[in-house]
Formats: sequence, structure tokens, C-alpha cells
Amino acid sequence: MFFETNETIILASASPRRKELLARLGVPFSVHASTADERPIENGEKPETYAQALASIKASAIYEDHPGTLVIGADTVVALDGKVFPKPKSAAQAVEYLHELSGRTHSVITGVTLLQDGAVTNFTSITEVTFRKLDHALIHAYAATGDPLDKAGGYGIQTAGGLLVAKIAGDYDNVVGLPISELADAMRSRGLIRLKGDDR
Repeated sequence: MFFETNETIILASASPRRKELLARLGVPFSVHASTADERPIENGEKPETYAQALASIKASAIYEDHPGTLVIGADTVVALDGKVFPKPKSAAQAVEYLHELSGRTHSVITGVTLLQDGAVTNFTSITEVTFRKLDHALIHAYAATGDPLDKAGGYGIQTAGGLLVAKIAGDYDNVVGLPISELADAMRSRGLIRLKGDDR
């Protein structure tokens, strides 16, 4: 890409999808996955507030060990009618999730935190995803691939899980795991990245 930076950037996530998306900016960064415990959602807590809280927890945990750097934390949740669908713990749980999401429109919410020297930028991105009406055989066949197990909501839109999707409204990259265009805007507005050759 055509950005440059003077910052030491750390992505606080082990997600290969987020790593691939952040690489689009063309600036160097390292990956340090946060091992902070992800707390469960609290009663009455909005899914977008929850996603943002998890992103902040991840960023803060890494920043403690790497002060002075720019840490990017992100967390993505899938929500329907206020219920959050985290990464399924088994193929059977993925089947349950997909049956609930079948034929309905859910929200994919990514909370993002930029943390550096006490300066914090938080934002959330929300994309509405509508699933096709899924038959039992298709759900079980997809769950059996193992693909749902490391993905919020039990599916990956960029993999075979895309076959479950009828339409989306919003940022596709957000569903993958990182709203990179919004992140680039946030980083530019803080002067953390700049266009190459832009001396302003």
C-alpha cells in the first residue's frame, strides 16, 4: 500500500485474517497475541459495548509489556436479538449456532482499540449479515469441516461459510475480522500513518 509510519505497531491478535487485513496498509507491524482472559458478556450489556471492552482488554494487556508502541486490539462478536454467539467450542455447538442464525439477519460487530502513550481511540464497526435458509445437511456438512471452530458465530464469510450468506449490509472486511478502511481513517486522523510523500 502507499502508507508509511514512524510508529512501532503491534497487532494484539493471533488471527491470521486480521494480520492479512492489516498488511494491506503496507506498514511494518508485529503480532503479539493477547493471552488476557476474555470475560463473558454481562447481563444487560450491549454486544457493541462488549466487543469494545474485549478489544480494550487485549490492547491493554499487550501494551503493559510493550510501552511506547502503538498497539491495535480488536475483537469481533456475532449477535442476534441481543444474544452473543462466540467461537463455538465444538462442532455440535456450531450446528446449534447455525440453526439459530439460519434465515435471519444478525450483526457482526468489531470493537477496535488504538493505544499509545495514554492516548486511546476506540470505535466499533457493525455489519448486518443475512443467512440463507439453511438445511440440516448443509449445516452439518459445514460444521464437520472444522472451519467454524475458530470463528465468532461459527462461520467464516471468507471461507466455505460464505455459502451460508444471502447478503450483507456494511463492511465486508469487518465480517472477516477487522474494518481496515475505518482503522486506516482513525490512524490517519491521529497522524499515526501518512501517505507516502505527504510531508504535512
